[in-house]
Amino acid sequence: METKGYQIILASASPRRQAFFKELGIPHKIQVIPVQENYPNELKGAEIAMHIAKQKSIPFESLIQPQQLVITADTIVWHQGCYLGKPKSKEEAIKMLKALSNSTHQVTTAVGFLTVKGFELLEETSEVTFRKLTKTEINHYVESVSPMDKAGAYGIQDPFGEQVILSINGSFSNIVGLPLAQVIIKIQDIVNKG
Repeated sequence: METKGYQIILASASPRRQAFFKELGIPHKIQVIPVQENYPNELKGAEIAMHIAKQKSIPFESLIQPQQLVITADTIVWHQGCYLGKPKSKEEAIKMLKALSNSTHQVTTAVGFLTVKGFELLEETSEVTFRKLTKTEINHYVESVSPMDKAGAYGIQDPFGEQVILSINGSFSNIVGLPLAQVIIKIQDIVNKG
C-alpha cells in the first residue's frame, strides 16, 4: 500500500491485527502505550468499543508528529444487552461461551485514526450465530486453546470457531479484530488528503 510519506503506527498488541497489517503489506511500526480499558456504565454496544479505541489514542496526542498516523482499535462482543470483553479467568470464559451457545451476538470493532489534524473513528458491527454447544466442547476449548486474549472468549479463526458458528452477517475480518476493507479505505483517504 502506498502511504505517501506517512509513517503508520499500529498501536495494538493484538497478534491478529499485526498479522493483518503484515499480510496487507502496509508499512508500519508497532507502538503500544497501555491504557485502562474502562468505559462509562451508560455506554452500550458499539459505543463501548468506540470509547475504548479513543482512550487508546489519548497517550499519543502529545507525541504525534506531522506525517504520522496512529491507528488504535478495540473489539467487543455484545450479547443480549451485555458487554463481553476478554475473560479474566477460565471460569469467566466458560460462562461467556455458555451464554453465546445457541444464540446470536454482535461483534463490533472500532478503529481510531490519529494525525496532527485530529482524531477520526470508524466502527463496524457483524452478527454471529452459534449452534448449541456442549459442556464438553466448551471445557475442551477453554483448556486447550487460550481464549483469554479474545473478546467473548473465542476466536472465529480457531477450529472451534469454524465448527460452532452457524452464520455470519457482516465482515469476517471485523470479527477477527479489524474491518480490513473499511480500514484500507480510511488509510488511503487520510494519506491522499496529506
